[in-house]
Amino acid sequence: MTKSISKKTLQDLEFTTVLEQVAEHCISNLGKEQTLQIHPISNKKKLFFELNMVNEYLSSFENENRIPNHYFEDISEEIKRLAIENSFLETEGFLKVATVTETVNEQKKFLKKFETYYPTIFKLSNEIEFTTIVSDSIKKIITSYGEVANNASPVLKQIRKDINNVRGKISESFSHTLSKSIASGYLDDIKETVVDNQRVLAVSAMHRRKIKGSLLGSSKSGNIVYIAPQATLAYSRELQNLMYEEKQEVVRILRALATEIRPYTSLLNEYVTFLTHLDLVGAKAKYAVSINGLLPKITKEKKIYFKDAFHPVLWKKNTTQNIETIPQTIRLDEKQQIIVISGPNAGGKSITLKTIGLLQVMLQSGLLIPVHERSETTLFNTVLTDIGDNQSIENQLSTYSYRLKNMRSFLKKCNDSTLFLIDEFGTGSDPELGGALAEIFLEEFYERKAFGIITTHYANLKVLANELDNVTNANMQFDERTLEPLYKLFIGQAGSSFTFEVAQKNGIPYSLINRAKKRVETEKIRLDKTISKLQKERNRLQKTSDSLVKQKSKGQEHIENLQEKELKLQDKLSGFQELYDNNQRMLSLGRKINELLNKYFQTNNKKELSTNFLKWVTSEKTKHLKRNPEKKTKTQKKQEKVIAQKQQEAIKKVEKEVLQKVVKVRETKKKEAEKVAKEKAAYIYKINDRVRLIDGNAVGTIDKIEKKKAFINYGLFTTEAKIEQLELVERAKK
Repeated sequence: MTKSISKKTLQDLEFTTVLEQVAEHCISNLGKEQTLQIHPISNKKKLFFELNMVNEYLSSFENENRIPNHYFEDISEEIKRLAIENSFLETEGFLKVATVTETVNEQKKFLKKFETYYPTIFKLSNEIEFTTIVSDSIKKIITSYGEVANNASPVLKQIRKDINNVRGKISESFSHTLSKSIASGYLDDIKETVVDNQRVLAVSAMHRRKIKGSLLGSSKSGNIVYIAPQATLAYSRELQNLMYEEKQEVVRILRALATEIRPYTSLLNEYVTFLTHLDLVGAKAKYAVSINGLLPKITKEKKIYFKDAFHPVLWKKNTTQNIETIPQTIRLDEKQQIIVISGPNAGGKSITLKTIGLLQVMLQSGLLIPVHERSETTLFNTVLTDIGDNQSIENQLSTYSYRLKNMRSFLKKCNDSTLFLIDEFGTGSDPELGGALAEIFLEEFYERKAFGIITTHYANLKVLANELDNVTNANMQFDERTLEPLYKLFIGQAGSSFTFEVAQKNGIPYSLINRAKKRVETEKIRLDKTISKLQKERNRLQKTSDSLVKQKSKGQEHIENLQEKELKLQDKLSGFQELYDNNQRMLSLGRKINELLNKYFQTNNKKELSTNFLKWVTSEKTKHLKRNPEKKTKTQKKQEKVIAQKQQEAIKKVEKEVLQKVVKVRETKKKEAEKVAKEKAAYIYKINDRVRLIDGNAVGTIDKIEKKKAFINYGLFTTEAKIEQLELVERAKK
């Protein structure tokens, strides 16, 4: 498994940008922090566990049993304080702890109930203990408003009762003094106010000596003084003492609560770790939805086959700007070990190379990738990259020196479990000398059975790719008329650099281009010209081939329609024929009866009528018996029963001989059926998919999807149905 995917490789492939996009989908700060620390997973078992969890979470978006909300607040600081002896938390801190434990318990209950839907996530949740002791203890002491409950202790209950009594006395005495002062005319118009959380009388300054009490202040003008009546002062001091006692009792209760749940601090850490991991998995699944990501088949066979692969960062950027992103399909295997991509600059060579590398690193880091569902790949121990401007100012190295240093590192690590990606291979030095050294490096990677993709302009590397058995040339397609890039990779042929054509298109005078052509070796121009012609010819053939495929597809559809109509006509004709035969028979019977009746009316001979009727009935019975033979006699039935019994015994003997083979075949078919059923269940329906209702025959096209319902167009009418009632007939054409 992954042993060496360096920070430089991740930097070259813009892996950090992907992580930043994933982090946007996290619901907690801890989840975001952990997302930004994602790196390739070295343990294969752990990697599959992570990928399966993300895939299961992704599937939850498409069924009715969606994973419950698992938002949580970071309680790391609260846990640290709880771990200190004799410490306690404020009531808000305790409530945060209780909420986290309840969230975990809710997830555990849900995942246990739907273990068959989410077996891997259930396994993660099953590793932590289920307990309600922590939340129950906290809820027993602290109310949902963040206050210590009155019944948390008898002492607190009594203190608060006394506080209420004293407050009643204060209110009563103040009201009495207020009424008396009003009657005496000592108060200002506002009568009373509040100073330092205490009710005071608003006394006119001239009468301040007539009211006994404590002076607590005055108005800005000095016309009003604020006096706390003497009658309330004694009660106020008693109230302050009681409130102090209440505070001390609350601290004692909270300290006792902290002591009670302190043994569970390690479990609380596990809860936080679990919820953070679940947040990370959820963010990966949401990111997969945003890029149409899925889990491709991971095979032990050494190969990469990415069909319709998108660079996720480029795809998201282009989508926001309404620009189409062209997918790439690329294969690396034992017969196509290394691909050499050539062609003009700005054609998409580098982005193709980065796409393959980034998707491989994402997958090996537990992320789903935007590829076709039939894609498959293996896992590499090492991913090596040499991409972009490699000039090192810090180490005072030139571009070529830096690349040589990189190649030395490649040679140390490169083996048959390596994927290497090199952009502009061999550049930075004299073309002939650098190209020769690049050839040697390429041959060395080839001999070591490493998989890789390189981009280059060097003709000698294109020639070498043709000479080596399992190395293939490729190019990025260009429109030969406009010289505009098509961003499509074509495997099997080297690409022309279109150097002089691009120069001419960009306004360089033809006379200068012609002089440049004379300075270049004739053979090189001929080679580039030949490649350019081949590309143009191949583009024309590709267009013709696409046109023929479309015509063939239309013809096939027309033939199928005709065959379907022919079958319907045959069914109708068969029905008409049967109806016609029945009618003719009834007419024949009617005519015969009519004939017998007419003869009877003429002769009035009942005996003759009876005789002729019986003859006719006997004749019809004989015909009927020929068409429908009589049931067999008891003797015949017994003989057939004996014969059938002997045949049954013979069959049983044969069954015993082939029983083991039959069992094996059944097991194989059962596994295949389960696999097909699983694939169908995991399939995410898209617009333009052709579907039919389960147990139905009519086939329609999905026009739109809203929540769990799909609107199906049958041509003459449109209907809606639940997603789980649908059966896929044909996926939407891309």
